[in-house]
Amino acid sequence: MKKKQILLIIFLAVAVIPILFTACTKKAETKVTQEKVQTYTCPMHPQIVKNGPGTCPICSMDLVPFEKNNAQDFLILGASQRALANLNTMKVGENEFSHSSRLNGRLVTNPEQTVYVSSRVAGRIEVLYVKETGVPIRKGEPLYKIYSEQLSSLQQEYLIATAQVSSFPEDKRFYQMKNAARQKLLLYGQSEAQLSDLVKKQKVSPYVTYFAPNSGIIAELSVTEGQYVAEGSSIMKLEDYDRLWVEADVYPSDADKIRTGQKVQVIVSGYEDQPQTMTVDFINPALQTSKQIMQLRGTISNPNNQWQAGLQAIVLLPFSGQKYILALPVDAVIRDGNGSHVWVEIEKGKYQPRMVSLGAETFDEVEITGGLKNGETVVVSGAYLLYSEFILKKGKNPMSGMKM
Repeated sequence: MKKKQILLIIFLAVAVIPILFTACTKKAETKVTQEKVQTYTCPMHPQIVKNGPGTCPICSMDLVPFEKNNAQDFLILGASQRALANLNTMKVGENEFSHSSRLNGRLVTNPEQTVYVSSRVAGRIEVLYVKETGVPIRKGEPLYKIYSEQLSSLQQEYLIATAQVSSFPEDKRFYQMKNAARQKLLLYGQSEAQLSDLVKKQKVSPYVTYFAPNSGIIAELSVTEGQYVAEGSSIMKLEDYDRLWVEADVYPSDADKIRTGQKVQVIVSGYEDQPQTMTVDFINPALQTSKQIMQLRGTISNPNNQWQAGLQAIVLLPFSGQKYILALPVDAVIRDGNGSHVWVEIEKGKYQPRMVSLGAETFDEVEITGGLKNGETVVVSGAYLLYSEFILKKGKNPMSGMKM
């Protein structure tokens, strides 16, 4: 009997020892496996995942640890963390929303108010009364004096014709010759006052002064003193900045909102407190080949020439009636290549990312057309910090796997 008990004890010992060894081995393997779960990622590039510490091959930042199998889709922050991140929330509700589209534009010179001054006759520039660009000129002020033997001959011809008319007042042919000589001088840029002065003094001069045909700013000088010019040569360019064109880029999706004669609002960069009302004068019917956009154009007044051509401007169109919709501040919405999302406070200190679809947008607000319900609490300040914290702790984009 004792012999049987001893054999039973030996048999149990032989059976239990392998089982205990196997359990210890599995425990050790589990521990090793858990240790291998610890991986590292880059805070700025979560697609970089390594099994050990190091630096990011993209931005060279130090990698930080995260749990790769962390499947929680929310963040929990304490009171001190919320205060440090300056998190502010608001309940989503229907508010009045005035919709207007923003178009990027610029101020350009109005070519209808640009005057090119060219030489009426061949000759030599004796005097330039304006020697630099940017100088304002009023209509009637002298621009340049030219030496021209051709004008001297025409003046002599006119004086002879005038004398013949005085001597033979009944002969109509002399009147015709006088009018022809007078018309030549007028076509060459002589004024009525200059012709009257020529008849009064009875003295020709090869030096003739030309005056500004319009007021404006000297935008371009093409000659210098002493330079010979041919008939029709460019002398200078005058630009009037009292009225400027506004050209704005229009995407094809906004083309149906615009029509010629429509009133729009223009905000010049740096002068946001002085919005201007503009009428759309022209809409280019063709798309620009390189940009695939259209252009609209209108004119605004430029009091005291306070604006310069080249300034950036924003064109707002069209103004629609106010409506009640779900809207959030623009900064509450985070956008990237995967879409747009906000952070919803599901409990006090517990925040979850939520993908949303957007509608109309203004300077301050954006319409939420899907993804949120009336009464939900959304983070409106500090959303980008939550976004970074999620990537840092979870090692993935908050919107990965989400579907609208």
